[in-house]
Amino acid sequence: MSHEIHHGEAGERTEQSHIELPHPTFWPMVFAFGITLLCAGLVTHWAVSAVGFVLAFRAALGWWHDLIPIEKYEEVPVDPAHRPAPIMVETRTVVRLKLGESGHRVHVPESARPYSAGIRGGLAGGVAMAGLACLYGLIAQHSIWYPINLLAGVVIPDMGSQSLEQLRAFNGLAFVAAFIGHGVLSILMGIVYAAILPMFPKHAPFWAGILMPLFWSGLVATTLNILNPVLNERISWPWFVVCQLAFGLIGGYVIARSTNIHTMQSWSIAERAKLEAPGIRPPREDSDK
Repeated sequence: MSHEIHHGEAGERTEQSHIELPHPTFWPMVFAFGITLLCAGLVTHWAVSAVGFVLAFRAALGWWHDLIPIEKYEEVPVDPAHRPAPIMVETRTVVRLKLGESGHRVHVPESARPYSAGIRGGLAGGVAMAGLACLYGLIAQHSIWYPINLLAGVVIPDMGSQSLEQLRAFNGLAFVAAFIGHGVLSILMGIVYAAILPMFPKHAPFWAGILMPLFWSGLVATTLNILNPVLNERISWPWFVVCQLAFGLIGGYVIARSTNIHTMQSWSIAERAKLEAPGIRPPREDSDK
């Protein structure tokens, strides 16, 4: 029994030298132009509508005779050189994954860090950052209150315009403002770290300890230069970058050491629907045994 191998479209694999296509006609365009004039005459002059009616009527008759009683065709030659190459069918099979199997249709991240880890990491990084800032104050200004008063200048703008002696002296209001502001910002940054670090499963220490602190330092320097240029000139930005790197390395380390929480992206449909029927819920690694 012989088998014929066909390829390409029906018109391309024909054995004939010509194929029939509908005969081209210009009557549809004339008909559309007549209808346009017919409608335009409603807002201009009745003569425009009359011309449009005549054109539309004549185009309808011409279009009718192109189709009825015998539809007109034209013969188009077929170039054998333009026929496509035969399509070779392979016998390979595709193994289909089931829903939830091997991470099928799972979006990154499959697991996340808890917010409590972000709070702990933010506080640990904040302590390291404050310690380095006070060390800078002792070395450069012989006073630990200098960096604290500068930090309070973010909340109290007048602090940036004070004299050097005033910045080196203790200020109760500035200390409270700096303590609260630094603590809140450290906790918020720690939560942000905990949320975004699972999105970078590769080279997470680089993102947390180096790239993010550098990005944050550049953002703070640019913003502060616009909002409070006087305070911006009194900040030692190399030390600021060092403090930010310490925050990122220590805070990122604490967050990375915390326990992962599997998100619902890795759950099966039965787990999401809270079905308890035996045999339909695969055991998870974090499930109780």
